[in-house]
Amino acid sequence: MNDLHAFAQQQRERILNELFALLKIPSISTDPTHDPDCRRAANWVADHLKALGCPRVELLASESHPVVWAEGPNLPGKPTVLVYGHYDVQPADPLELWDSPPFEPTVRDGNLYARGATDDKGQVFAVIKAFEAVSGGGRPPVNLRFLIEGQEESGSKVLFDLLEREPERVEADAVLVSDTGYFAPGWPALEVGLRGLCAAEITVRVLKGDLHSGLYGGAAPNAHETLVQLLARLKTPDGKIHIPGLYDAVRRPSAAERAGWKKLPFNQRAFQRDEVGAKALTGLRQYSTLERIWALPTFEIHGIVGGFTGEGTKTVIPAVATAKVTLRLVPNQETKAVARQLTAAVKKLAPKWADVSVKIMHGADPVLVDTSTTPFKLIDQAFRDVERRGVVPTRSGGSIPVVPALGKRGAPVVLAGIGLPDDRLHAPNEKIGVEQVFKGIRVFGRFFQLMGGA
Repeated sequence: MNDLHAFAQQQRERILNELFALLKIPSISTDPTHDPDCRRAANWVADHLKALGCPRVELLASESHPVVWAEGPNLPGKPTVLVYGHYDVQPADPLELWDSPPFEPTVRDGNLYARGATDDKGQVFAVIKAFEAVSGGGRPPVNLRFLIEGQEESGSKVLFDLLEREPERVEADAVLVSDTGYFAPGWPALEVGLRGLCAAEITVRVLKGDLHSGLYGGAAPNAHETLVQLLARLKTPDGKIHIPGLYDAVRRPSAAERAGWKKLPFNQRAFQRDEVGAKALTGLRQYSTLERIWALPTFEIHGIVGGFTGEGTKTVIPAVATAKVTLRLVPNQETKAVARQLTAAVKKLAPKWADVSVKIMHGADPVLVDTSTTPFKLIDQAFRDVERRGVVPTRSGGSIPVVPALGKRGAPVVLAGIGLPDDRLHAPNEKIGVEQVFKGIRVFGRFFQLMGGA
């Protein structure tokens, strides 16, 4: 343990400068104009792993969003740990809400602000530095494999295709996913459940073309109105989703799990004020807030496109409107089944005079993991050694689409990260605590030592 602490302290300035260099790359995978930046980020990660002594480093499966595959030194008889992460990031819009430019890393009040600081560059970087910390003399305590992708924020198609062709890449004794976070400062968490995802576009056409609102208003149907009314029927103000069959597969968490959640240091008022930033919380009020965000499906509208949205006025009745939506799914639900249910519900609820279509964009099945295996006990011990507190089992409302595929060959998938609840993932002013980065180096390094029998 002392060597890990000494490494983190002695190399502090160099480590931060390296992380700044990675965060400066605007590797936004959802925007094709940033394809070269995604490639640049992949090259940065690959070159860094080579410099740290990985004898085999490859860029696989894509020119623009390659998967970085790296293997540490071969240690016969030692366990293998597969590290998963992603170098791509969400768009930074709206830029005007950032207190400092999103791709100019800035430290303020002990926090490092940049897009990707927590999701996921800062976290996977801490794992890479942990590998460096435990590899003194070129011999880490375990066999390490790195699988770092560039499309997590846009569906992971390149990685899914790669693992379909080469499933042997996930053969390991444990998979470490550092794309999660603490429950609260000082309360490290082990995420035992992730919600799945079904992303779609719902398009409504009601006219052959846009019309003059004065000449035809009052008689011609309006695509925006039709779409909004349809969306309002899909989810009512009480928070209930009106998609037939959606709730049939949902199983409530056990009484013991829910009792454990009640012991967590969760302050609903602070959650509403500081994390959500709203005057009220919404949703199915017969369930607790944690159950609503961890263990129940959701239906969210992310944007509506159509008509005229430019400066000034253009008095048209829009012919077509599209809504971008997602459903978050919980264990026992299946993405393909929910996609069929959504499509059927939209067609049933739409008025007969509207042509509607549902385009499924991408998705991921939910995850519920077994926590009784040795790697889970060892990550708990690693946090105890560094943080003086073991992990608390939680679930996440978010999704990591590739997790089921990572565990397909039987390796336990350990979802343990170093982010904090107020890190503003996907939002302006995303951050990571500087000390969290260095705690992460020590925790992950200790996990590698424990896996290797130290």
